[in-house]
Amino acid sequence: MLHIRQFEFSPFQENTYVLYSDQKHCWIIDPGCYDAEEKQALADFIASEGLTPTRLLNTHCHLDHVFGNAFVHAQWGLRPEYHEKDEPTMRMAPISANMYGVPGFENSPSPKGYLKETDLLELDGTEVEMRFCPGHAPGHLVFILHEQKDVIGGDVLFNGSIGRTDLPGGDHETLLRSIREQLYVLDDDYVVHSGHGPTTTIGQEKKSNPFVRAEN
Repeated sequence: MLHIRQFEFSPFQENTYVLYSDQKHCWIIDPGCYDAEEKQALADFIASEGLTPTRLLNTHCHLDHVFGNAFVHAQWGLRPEYHEKDEPTMRMAPISANMYGVPGFENSPSPKGYLKETDLLELDGTEVEMRFCPGHAPGHLVFILHEQKDVIGGDVLFNGSIGRTDLPGGDHETLLRSIREQLYVLDDDYVVHSGHGPTTTIGQEKKSNPFVRAEN
């Protein structure tokens, strides 16, 4: 079983995740740490737990999910990994920072490589499945831990909501299809750790999400 530690970072209130094993290896997923205090909080947790970061993963590359990529690279020497179809989103990040009036954005280092949804990841013996869920961003991935029924879902499905689709590369119908075909097929008790806001479950969203209910 893997452990999941959540941080809420930046003015966008983005959820950053550290996924770690009892063997003390960890992955940093969507580092949104923006200011010095947030970066220190992430570093302090990793040091206090005696963790060794081995991968930097991005569910997608919108500004708020890549704020900390440069810091993670500088601190632990990791380069990001994400879906190739989100490369244009990554290139837009510094432009978006300008548009939103966010100063001091540090460009993400070049990727270590691109993730393919057909690949199966493994952290110290625990398999992590990737599923391709475009709609919010063209190259959006979610990470699924079937053994413990956890989903690290980025900005696809939220507690009572869904990811916005009015940004470049977004498409509403594509997002709804991603949710129905890739997430709502999971058991109801899978816990979704979203990119913003509190956790939810697949069952709760199938019953009550106002944007996308399960199809009967």
